[in-house]
Amino acid sequence: MYVKKTTPSLNCGLDLACEVLYGKWKFRILWFIHQGNIRSSELQRKMPDASSRVIHIQLKELEEHELVARTIYPVMPPKVEYTLTDFGRTLIPVLSIAGKWAEEHQEQLTEAILRDHIGSSSTSSI
Repeated sequence: MYVKKTTPSLNCGLDLACEVLYGKWKFRILWFIHQGNIRSSELQRKMPDASSRVIHIQLKELEEHELVARTIYPVMPPKVEYTLTDFGRTLIPVLSIAGKWAEEHQEQLTEAILRDHIGSSSTSSI
């Protein structure tokens, strides 16, 4: 397992939030789990661009940060479900506000992202 070589800077609330929520898929994972108990295979279907390895890594990090709880059912084959903890549920209003902000600024954000993406792909062929 990967271990960070440097100690994270945890001097303010933003540092703490970034350390816990950093990861391309974490917002979506938390939102889907918020919608109901979910298995990792269901997350994979909802986010086909995310590899199962990355989903498992990010679920493990969310569990380590006490935002997500994992329940293992004693059946064969083993069944594992993820739920939000009480602490994890406190993030839902934050995710909702971030989503509303992005919707309000969708056109500007889309243009900027695509411009950056197109610009980086055209310079890479030089």
